[in-house]
Amino acid sequence: MADLESRGIPSVGVATTEFIDAAAVQAKSLGIDPAYVFIPHPVQDRTDDELRALADVHFDSIIALLLKGNQ
Repeated sequence: MADLESRGIPSVGVATTEFIDAAAVQAKSLGIDPAYVFIPHPVQDRTDDELRALADVHFDSIIALLLKGNQ
C-alpha cells in the first residue's frame, strides 16, 4: 500500500479484525497512515455467499476511502 500511495495510486487495505493491532504497528514502523477496512474474523471458513455478503456490507466504505485518497 505504501508503494502504491507513493505513486499516487489510492489504496485501501482490507483485513480481519484479528489484524487491527498488527496493521497499526506496521503502519507506524513504515511512517504511513493507510486506509483500512476491517471485517469480522475469520474469513477462511466462510462460504462464497458469506464472503459476497461481507463484500456487499463493506463495499461503500472501501469506495469512499478510495475516492477520498484521490482528492
